[in-house]
Amino acid sequence: MPNHHVLITGGTGLIGKPLTEALLAKGYQVSHLSRKPGSNPKVKTFLWDVPKQQIDPACINGVDTVVHLAGAGIADKHWTAKRKQELIESRTQSIKLIYNLLHKDPNHQVKQVISASATGYYSNRGNELLTEGSVPLHDFLSTCCIEWEQAVDEAKQLSLPVTKFRTGVVLTTGGGALPPLALPVKFGLGTVLGNGEQYIPWIHLQDAVNMYLQAIDNQLPPDVYNMVAPNPVTNQQLTKAVAKQLHRPLWLPNVPAAVLKLIFGEMSLVVLGSTRVSAQKIQSCGFQFKYPVLEDALSNIYG
Repeated sequence: MPNHHVLITGGTGLIGKPLTEALLAKGYQVSHLSRKPGSNPKVKTFLWDVPKQQIDPACINGVDTVVHLAGAGIADKHWTAKRKQELIESRTQSIKLIYNLLHKDPNHQVKQVISASATGYYSNRGNELLTEGSVPLHDFLSTCCIEWEQAVDEAKQLSLPVTKFRTGVVLTTGGGALPPLALPVKFGLGTVLGNGEQYIPWIHLQDAVNMYLQAIDNQLPPDVYNMVAPNPVTNQQLTKAVAKQLHRPLWLPNVPAAVLKLIFGEMSLVVLGSTRVSAQKIQSCGFQFKYPVLEDALSNIYG
């Protein structure tokens, strides 16, 4: 779509970086909002400081689509009260800064907002198959996602359509959950976490990027969608599939849930929580997964 200008927050992150490259390859103009100057000569980087509530007002000039991916890493540090506040505000205060600019500039060209959310919205639900209509829980993971989505939905006050992607575990060797899971497996020390029966809502990075591309291209109706592959697996199935792909044995006993809770505290929910998520809604909108099956996804990633 020539002359279409996309502004991305979190543009150098796990999804932001490959999404930027894909958009540039399709002829889009791409800008980033970042805390520090960018290194890609094809991308104009505007500076902001979310905790200080500072943003370059020029960032919205000529922008058609805002893609909001910014947010502190959920499992990067222990969940102290201060860290929990950081996790929420990095997602909510950031998008509010952009909306404040749009409110002040009635001549802006922004036509849609597309935002990440997370399957943490549903949190720990055992075997229940979760759709976009399922109600959230009220633990920290759910609360973080609820506040995130509510902040994004403020775009409706600007009469802007909103698309939200509740993102699962994005599989890539470039970051996220897969490298730390695969590392001990590579050394023959891989092991299943807890009872291993907890569901992992996974998606291949390429499918995640493709969903954003379709939303930006107006090929998806603005709505909330689960960004997960249609075949969810358990922690045990994922660990075994990675071990098989890397030709390594799994011989160690499972790591007991109690040990993980002792080490990680409340944050152990990230690896022990079971979230079985449906991809039916996005498939019914015509989205076709390139990697619907875990084994094919891992074969591509490690092949």
